[in-house]
Amino acid sequence: MISETEARAILDGRDLIAIGVRADEVRRKRHGARTTFVRVFEVHVDAPPAAFPPKTSAGEVRIVGAPKTIDAATRAVVAASALGGGLPITGFSLMDLLSLDPSAGSLGEICRRLRAAGLEGVSEAPIDLLPEPVSAIAEAREAGLGVARLTVNALDPAERITIVTRARDVQKSAGGIRAFAPLPRTMSVASPSTGYDDVKQIALARLVADNIPSIQVDWALYGPKLAQVALTVGADDVDGVSAVDPGALGIRRSPLEEIRGNIRAAALEPVERNGRYEAFG
Repeated sequence: MISETEARAILDGRDLIAIGVRADEVRRKRHGARTTFVRVFEVHVDAPPAAFPPKTSAGEVRIVGAPKTIDAATRAVVAASALGGGLPITGFSLMDLLSLDPSAGSLGEICRRLRAAGLEGVSEAPIDLLPEPVSAIAEAREAGLGVARLTVNALDPAERITIVTRARDVQKSAGGIRAFAPLPRTMSVASPSTGYDDVKQIALARLVADNIPSIQVDWALYGPKLAQVALTVGADDVDGVSAVDPGALGIRRSPLEEIRGNIRAAALEPVERNGRYEAFG
């Protein structure tokens, strides 16, 4: 674990190579060259499909979007479970579930209902939004839902150190976190981050949140190029690889071959996993 002074020096420093090398050393001590990725088929809460598109191969079915009601959330889970046929079913932001109408019941009651419908885990625990993330995670787990990933909804530039420290502290109190995705899921129009900022944030997360096994980058959200660079500065898990191969560019440009190729080009070893963090490829 590094001190706040060291963390501030990383953010203020201009030597990105030195910063990346330091974070990569920590990453390799934990994982070696092993780099995991998951192919995700997304189902919108308001419009779950009846069947997979052609050429779909997923390791996780994930329900996205904020449910308007607990009934809408439950219907989406039932539909996703029928679609998945045994694949891990995850979905929702823990904050969105917490924000449902009080008539839906407590967070624990909501989670129990979703678990009974077939949901295995909550896909996002946004530590910048949850007022009490540790208690919310505990309540969801007590109801039978897994909470394995910490996320960031929006990131104030002044909070870059605070957010990674908070992730470390949540893991220390709650335990059981498998991955931390330190880059924001929504972008600020007024103060957008740069690729330079994003790479430093990945490195900072690996150095500060040293008790969380994996630092994750989102393939769909941040794109192959940034994801590849992130893997050389501390990240070791890639989320959001497309489960659908449109087939237009041939087998060499399929999502599976593209992610494998990008990981190998970074001198790393690609290992496919599912939504339970179980390796199978």
